[in-house]
Amino acid sequence: MLIWAVRILFFLVVMAVMLLGFREGGAFDFDIDDVEDAPFYQLLAVVGCFCVFFLGIIIDLLVPRKRVYAFAGIFFGVLMGLVFGMLINYILDLIYESHNIQPHQAIYTAQNGIKSMVNILCCYITITFILQTKDDFRFVIPYVEFSKQTKGVMPMIMDTSVIIDGRIADIASTNIINSPLVVPRFVLNELQTIADSADRLKRNRGRRGLDMLNKMQGNVNIDISVQEISLTPGEKSEPVDLQLVSTAKKMNGKIITNDYNLNKVATIRGVNVININDLANALKTVVLPGEVLNIRLIKPGDQHDQGVGYLEDGTMVVVENGRSGIGREVDIMVTSVLQKSSGRMIFGKLDGKQLRG
Repeated sequence: MLIWAVRILFFLVVMAVMLLGFREGGAFDFDIDDVEDAPFYQLLAVVGCFCVFFLGIIIDLLVPRKRVYAFAGIFFGVLMGLVFGMLINYILDLIYESHNIQPHQAIYTAQNGIKSMVNILCCYITITFILQTKDDFRFVIPYVEFSKQTKGVMPMIMDTSVIIDGRIADIASTNIINSPLVVPRFVLNELQTIADSADRLKRNRGRRGLDMLNKMQGNVNIDISVQEISLTPGEKSEPVDLQLVSTAKKMNGKIITNDYNLNKVATIRGVNVININDLANALKTVVLPGEVLNIRLIKPGDQHDQGVGYLEDGTMVVVENGRSGIGREVDIMVTSVLQKSSGRMIFGKLDGKQLRG
């Protein structure tokens, strides 16, 4: 509601500028004797005011999720552009004076038009320069370079696999993550491609990923955004995994994934990685050799006379001499624990007298 009030206020300001401009002595009050086709210029001024209004509204609607860094870049771009424009216009004034140009209404109008275009051009160049180089901005002194220092939390960049997996949504809902979650535009495009796949399994996975994104965006406690990342043409031609690594280096962020290969590639290139599988393993119940567990055996193992059961967190338990206890709850003694990045396995042995009916 507040944003619409601002839009209406913007419209009223534009109308007020037009009305004041057409008053006697205003900016649009052209003297018929001094300016030919004055009505045409007045019509052009009206059209220009409305174009400014509609351009502002269109930009506002096309960019629904604004970022503070973009606002700061535009502000400083305009400020620097006006400074450069004033310097250039000052040089132009010196050139006019050196040529002894006689003052005339038409000449003044042309000079003001040139000055306005110079200011607009300078603002455009400085804004685009700041927005495109915000991550590589440097203040350079001969032989000394002061590079940008990153403060605060590092953004977490999600890949396709971790979005489809969905556990990140539950983890973020616990408020344990205090960093902004970033979904690069190329990751979202990959998700949409998977969701439109002719293969039913891939299509379901892609739709699940889009549902997880909608779920996280609907949670007010999760700071998540889809961002357009400025990559070079060479980086854009690379596979998505390498684009993620390049994005993390540009944003000085971390990658969240459960892809083993991406984990290795990012580590080699010096990018911090959070593997959801490693996090899940770290949160599993700690079991030490010699402890007694009560589990239900549900199927035979690969080796002779083995039984297999599972803990509540999904950890597989392999029991020696446990085949006879399949379908029952048994007490086992833990003999060893095998911990790997892909998961954890517990090995135990069974005393036949401990079987429960």
